[in-house]
Amino acid sequence: MNLETSKNLGGVGAILMFIGVLPLFAYSGIISLVGLILVLIGLKGLADYYSEAGIFNNALYGVITAIVGGLVFVGVAFIALVDFLNELGLTIENVADWSAEISAIDWTTMGLNIIGDFIAYIFLALIVLFVFVIITAIFLRKSFGLLSTKTGVGLFGTTGLLILIGAVLTIIAIGLFLIWIAMLILAVAFFSIKPQQAQPATPAAAPTQV
Repeated sequence: MNLETSKNLGGVGAILMFIGVLPLFAYSGIISLVGLILVLIGLKGLADYYSEAGIFNNALYGVITAIVGGLVFVGVAFIALVDFLNELGLTIENVADWSAEISAIDWTTMGLNIIGDFIAYIFLALIVLFVFVIITAIFLRKSFGLLSTKTGVGLFGTTGLLILIGAVLTIIAIGLFLIWIAMLILAVAFFSIKPQQAQPATPAAAPTQV
């Protein structure tokens, strides 16, 4: 894969990731996923072009970390929900009687304790997810930092920094906004890549007269 193809794939992929989160599209999730795949393909091509495996490997590790973190969060949250329902006496077998079971709960004692445990589990799951998000951002910053060095395009470094700051600030809305903006900057960075200039040959030294 040549440089032009790699940078175009990466740029288009970043644009798809940028617009994929907008509620204007019925298949936003699919658009974002296609964009992510195109970015990874573009990074692989650029890693091969610049002979720097870390460009692709760090990005891949970041994506894998994000997937694992998401799965862990969903798993912990699901277990917490099932445990919460079981503590309330609500199971699949007695689903028809849930209304009566909930009405019989003493919310001033047992109910509040159960809810407190459930909230604690969810809070723990969020902390775990936050840690995985930070690790993902660190990997991505390494990838874009290497790409910035190899291409001379400083916007890649800016993208990595914004993603890291956004990851730290995911506990508030501004963090997600920064990551979203970083995708647009990433697209501009991809399209700003120029072919490497050939270095002028060093003239051979004239032989010394004796």
